Amino acid sequence: MSGFLGELIGTMILIILGDGVCAGVNLTKSYAKQSGWIVITFGWGLAVAIGAYAVGQFSGAHLNPALTLALAAIGEFPWQQVLPYLAGQMIGAFLGACIVYLHYLPHWRATQDPAVKLGIFCTGPAIRQNWANLLSEIIGTFILVIAILAIGANDLAKGLNPLIVGFLIIAIGMSLGGTTGYAINPARDLGPRIAHALLPIAGKGGSNWRYAWIPILGPILGGVFGALSYQTFFLGHATIYFWVFSALLLAVILAAFISDEHLKSISTQQTIAQSLEK
Repeated sequence: MSGFLGELIGTMILIILGDGVCAGVNLTKSYAKQSGWIVITFGWGLAVAIGAYAVGQFSGAHLNPALTLALAAIGEFPWQQVLPYLAGQMIGAFLGACIVYLHYLPHWRATQDPAVKLGIFCTGPAIRQNWANLLSEIIGTFILVIAILAIGANDLAKGLNPLIVGFLIIAIGMSLGGTTGYAINPARDLGPRIAHALLPIAGKGGSNWRYAWIPILGPILGGVFGALSYQTFFLGHATIYFWVFSALLLAVILAAFISDEHLKSISTQQTIAQSLEK
């Protein structure tokens, strides 16, 4: 099996089980409805573990563009294989979301809230604030990549790594996932969001494309920074790339903060103007 096909199949399994648990917990008339956040985090953790067990021997089971780019950034993965891996991950995520749609087919019409339907496919913020949401995704993926590299550096029993990474996903979800739904994976969010936009889901609303850049950019920035930080502080191999990327990361967060404050100021001025007109 090629790396491309391995990433496609592994990511598809990841999304079938991950989006599947979101559907089970949230869709009307599902037996699992309202079983809660802990069930969702365990579902996603096991989804990652099973996807990794399925294809780890063929592709290394990245299943995440942020991880692929992070490994390439520190020389642990060849750049010439990056595009095929990213393509496999995106296609697999899209197909996985389509399978979840088909599996829960009668439940879409029975569920009234369009936001609930969208939340099964992709993430969204609990409180909309772009710079803070971006920071949440950066931190979550930073922890993900550093922890994966640290797990790999330990001498564990053969075949145990995917299960430990699954528990890592659960830990991130429980501790950090309450702000944005912890995409920490651009393919996990973008592939299903495209599926939501294209599929004939009964009673669906918009796909919230205004927010979609955050679970793409945030994980990529956090993942690469995590890998460079691991290389610098854990391995003692500091490079100029770490400092350049650190500056870039701060600049992006600052730009998002300034943009948010500017939009808030415009909104306040519009509110005052409307009040004066009355």
